[in-house]
Amino acid sequence: MGKITFYEEKKFQGRCYNCSSDCADLHTYFSQCNSIRVESGVWVIYEKPNYKGHQYVLYPGEYTDNQQWMAFSDSVRSCRSVKNVRRHAGSFLRLYERPEFGGQMVEWTEDCPSVFDSFKFREVYSCVVTHGAWVFYELPNYRGHQYFLERGEYRQHDDWGAASPGVGSFRRITEY
Repeated sequence: MGKITFYEEKKFQGRCYNCSSDCADLHTYFSQCNSIRVESGVWVIYEKPNYKGHQYVLYPGEYTDNQQWMAFSDSVRSCRSVKNVRRHAGSFLRLYERPEFGGQMVEWTEDCPSVFDSFKFREVYSCVVTHGAWVFYELPNYRGHQYFLERGEYRQHDDWGAASPGVGSFRRITEY
């Protein structure tokens, strides 16, 4: 299990909360979050309770202000550690251009900075993660909204929390 510390103010100032397990509701520990220190593990933090809202994947390191994790606000209300992530683990992903695993399908094992350049389609409506954990990004080159996906079937884009099927890039989550 990893360890993450949340701070209300930038540069690790103000009230803080140390966490070493998944937490569906952080609101009682702090009112806002403007800096984070990840001591170990890979974490997904969410802007809303119960693992909802904007998602951000954080690796070990120091994030002195919320712009370093590309936050849209100072709201962090739930978190969970990414389990079973290993260095160079065999990650495997199937992407489909239609809901319910329909249309063109591509299999992929590596990071992809541009879905359109690699596959000639811009939308991913469903996918299957057979091994590993992944982050989908709304825009190419790992920018925009992030969506965490772990092993399982995602029959439509809202299964991974996206409002639309647009996926610009994606990458594997590996240990540091």
